[in-house]
Amino acid sequence: MKKAILVVSFGTSYLEPLKNSIENVENKIRNQFKDYDVYRAFTSHMIIKKLEIVHGLIVEKPEELLERLYIEGYEEVIIQPLHIIPGEEFSYIKNIEVYFKDKFKSIKVGRPIFYYQGIEGLPEDYSLFIKSIKGIIEGEEAVVMMGHGTVHPSNAVYGALQSVLNDEGYKNVFVGTVKGYPNFTSVLNKIKKRGIKKVLLMPLMLVAGNHAINDMTSEKDNSWKSMLEAEGIEVKLWTKGLGEVDEFAQLYIDRVDDLINNRYIGTEEIKKHKIIYIDK
Repeated sequence: MKKAILVVSFGTSYLEPLKNSIENVENKIRNQFKDYDVYRAFTSHMIIKKLEIVHGLIVEKPEELLERLYIEGYEEVIIQPLHIIPGEEFSYIKNIEVYFKDKFKSIKVGRPIFYYQGIEGLPEDYSLFIKSIKGIIEGEEAVVMMGHGTVHPSNAVYGALQSVLNDEGYKNVFVGTVKGYPNFTSVLNKIKKRGIKKVLLMPLMLVAGNHAINDMTSEKDNSWKSMLEAEGIEVKLWTKGLGEVDEFAQLYIDRVDDLINNRYIGTEEIKKHKIIYIDK
């Protein structure tokens, strides 16, 4: 039986972060699951177009790739998103899964980084994430993690992460977003109230792409680095995408393994807790 794993990310038009983060995770999945053919797809149509125009690089949309795999006779398909939160891009993938469910003997979608927490019998996804980045955040006076943010209700993930960080003793690790809440102002207020004078600034993103380069680390007056420094706070930069961190990449490998072994998705644990996965 022909089997495939689709590794689906939002994507990036920056070639170096593409290689260092997305391709790094893809290769780790490929090396771990040798019985499966591993393919790449992006959910951002804008990035797909830009990559083709600027770099001549062709990346398929998930629905295009699935149609091709159907024609080529694949029977089992696993879709593992590299998304951080279960937002619009994840809903896009779940809708595609529904559309293609009758074309394959088996099609399953893995969960993003932040999904479960605090429910008996299910993974502690937030705690697992924190454990994966301990090597970065421990030993620092304070850490500011800059996420993307969204108008989608899943933006609540960032506040939940802040709560779990506090519960686990990381009182000086602060979560903020570029396009949601908590925002820079709310993070700055917390830092000033605690009298913190030095922070490690890092992206809460798979890829250190446009937002990390321009909104986080640039010398522009409105970058997070510049705005923190304008408040007299010393800034140390961690400029890698999370996809470059081996312990973080392992979280995606574990999610694929959960799918292969039918853990958590459509299992008795889900039915017992009456959890609806999403968009079904």
